[in-house]
Amino acid sequence: MQVDHACRSSDNALLLLHPMKSTRLFFNKIEKYNIILGSQSPRRKQLLELLGIHFRVVIRNSKEQIPAGLKRANAAKFVAAEKMNHYRDLIRPFTIILTADTIVCLKNEILGKPSTEAEAISMLQKLSGQKHEVFTGVNVASPIGEELFAVKSQVWFKKLLREDILFYVKNYKPFDKAGSYGVQDWLGLTAIEKISGSFYNVMGLPAKEVFDSLFRIVQ
Repeated sequence: MQVDHACRSSDNALLLLHPMKSTRLFFNKIEKYNIILGSQSPRRKQLLELLGIHFRVVIRNSKEQIPAGLKRANAAKFVAAEKMNHYRDLIRPFTIILTADTIVCLKNEILGKPSTEAEAISMLQKLSGQKHEVFTGVNVASPIGEELFAVKSQVWFKKLLREDILFYVKNYKPFDKAGSYGVQDWLGLTAIEKISGSFYNVMGLPAKEVFDSLFRIVQ
């Protein structure tokens, strides 16, 4: 797993890792914060809940357009930062906002969310029998500091039968998923041979890195 990380902070202490004495102290502190998840993804919501973080979801529409020339980690970070720009008016004391974006890369091609069945089928045919990369860009912002980073995972697909691709697209309708698949659903269960890096990153949120970022901010 690879983390491409950038910190912007008014407090150099944000660069320290886990200086608090206990996880209990962290949860005591973070209870004082208003945590906002700027995403309508049910997977990100689920993972943040599993981390034990109390938060609310605020949905604001933003365009997920990637400028020409941006690739891999930089593309994922760009979209996460663009999403954050729609929430900056909510940043105030004891508020933390989290935005994220996940992209699938096959060699130098970025596979986003399909808009049609034909596009979903085409993406999965490209991924069939191949190794691809998944990048999730994350932006965590508060009044005392901000972190923007991306995490990479590698995924290997077995050779997919056309009838399996058609079955999946018809029954699971992966139109809200980058690369036209979900690691946690039927295709992920039946087609992925191995993953290098974070499973949760492929699911849509690098849970460990998000927890570490929150830990640093509330210390």
